[in-house]
Order: sequence, then structure tokens, then C-alpha cells
Amino acid sequence: MLIKKIEELKNSEIKDVIDKRIQEFKSFKNKSNEEWFKELCFCILTANFTAEGGIRIQREIGDGFLTLSKEELEEKLKKLGHRFYRKRAEFIVLARRFKNIKDIVKSFENEKVAREFLVRNIKGIGYKEASHFLRNVGYDDVAIIDRHILRELYENNYIDEIPKTLSRKKYLEIENILRDIGEKVDLKLSELDLYIWYLRTGKVLK
Repeated sequence: MLIKKIEELKNSEIKDVIDKRIQEFKSFKNKSNEEWFKELCFCILTANFTAEGGIRIQREIGDGFLTLSKEELEEKLKKLGHRFYRKRAEFIVLARRFKNIKDIVKSFENEKVAREFLVRNIKGIGYKEASHFLRNVGYDDVAIIDRHILRELYENNYIDEIPKTLSRKKYLEIENILRDIGEKVDLKLSELDLYIWYLRTGKVLK
């Protein structure tokens, strides 16, 4: 049962690893608009791609997310092995009108309101990517619902099927299921995601 597995992990050495990662996310409150924007670009890259691949590319490109032309960015992404290098380069360049993304996000009353803004205004950002970004810059109350999370919920009978696509309504429904699980194991959504990801993959990434 999922609850039991999470409780066991909370009593293992992996708790320290997850706690450290959460503190890294929280440290974003002291970082610049530019660092927040680079994290947004990472989340744009990971849609239909791997987290490991996104981390590697983010490390390689760095400040180039802010300065490279669309063509230069395309070339870099292609060379670094991104499957959708044209579209992702386009989305990143379009997103530059929100280079002050930290100021924008912090102007909202909470992360859920900020998420709606991100989904409506930034191409390439859906609910999963917006939630991923907000969690990575230190927010707690949004869930990153990816295939690993869906499969774990399905296998533990929290959902009847794995949906092929997630509408806003379905996303929020499943997020509430995760919130209930989090309350039972005394974890915020930001923490719960890392525990379930570790259960599925044996890794703690971002």
C-alpha cells in the first residue's frame, strides 16, 4: 500500500536526501529573476522529455536561455539531443517577455493563482510544467502529475485508469487525491512528489 511505503521511506536515509532537495528549492527565494527564468526554461524542456535530459541541457546552456537567438538555441538543443528542439527553442524565446518571472509570480496571492497565469500566458507550459516550476522555486501546494505519479496512483487503486490527457478539471481532481495522501503521511505536495518519484525510479531529481 502506498501510505505504508511512504511511511517506510520517511524512516529511511532517503528522508535526508529529500529534505536537502526541498531546501535547495526553498533557496530560490534568494535568487534572481534570471535564475528563476532559467528554471522555467528547464521545465519547458522537460515536457515529453526526461528530467535527466533537461538537467543536462540546462547545465550546458545556462545563461544562453536569456541571450541566444532562436536559431542558436535550436542548434544547441539539437546538438544536445532534445527531441523537440525547434518547438522548445520557440517557446523559450517567446517566454523571454516574462524575464522578470520571479517578480510576476511573487505578485500573486498564492501558487495556485500563479499557476493559472503561467498556463494561460506561457506557450509550452501546461499544469504539469507550471507546477514543476513552482515547486522547483520553493512553493509547496501544487502537484506535478506525470506518468510516474499516475501509474503509482493507478496501481494503488486511487484512480480507475491512467488518463491519456489531463484536462484542468482532471488535473485538479488528481491533485486533490494527492493532497489527501499527503495529509495522511504528513507531507506537503512538494515533498510527496519526491517520495513517489523515488518509489518509481529510485532517484531524487528535481
